[in-house]
Amino acid sequence: MQRLKTRSQFQAVLAGGTVGRTPHFALHRASLEAPVVMQKSSAPAATPVAALFVVHDLWMGAMVPKRWAKRAVTRNAIKRQIYSVSADFDAALPVAAHVVRLRASFDRKEFTSATSDVLKAAVRHELQQLFAGVTARSPATARQDGAT
Repeated sequence: MQRLKTRSQFQAVLAGGTVGRTPHFALHRASLEAPVVMQKSSAPAATPVAALFVVHDLWMGAMVPKRWAKRAVTRNAIKRQIYSVSADFDAALPVAAHVVRLRASFDRKEFTSATSDVLKAAVRHELQQLFAGVTARSPATARQDGAT
């Protein structure tokens, strides 16, 4: 599994569409046939610099905005859970680029600590529901081992 790193990769995946939702998370997916990044130069025609996704593999990214998780420790804990759960569903997900986006905050009255075990368990449970729902709907597109 590869991780998304650049802003243009995240933007391409978010433009691809939403494939699953839970109360707090949304899963976005884009095929790896994304457009090529174009570099603006003084030359009359723009030339392709590099493809967004150079490796034909499963790509994963996590977006946890400050708007929904104020403390950095909480954002980091949620991102770790996203990458951990996505690794569990690695074989069932299709070869594509994915982004898990936090779209609502967890209630601070229920989860008083920024990184409690209760919060981690709730995040993990909801992410497992998200990935299980997406993989159950698209078994025909799940990647095959040894496929290119």
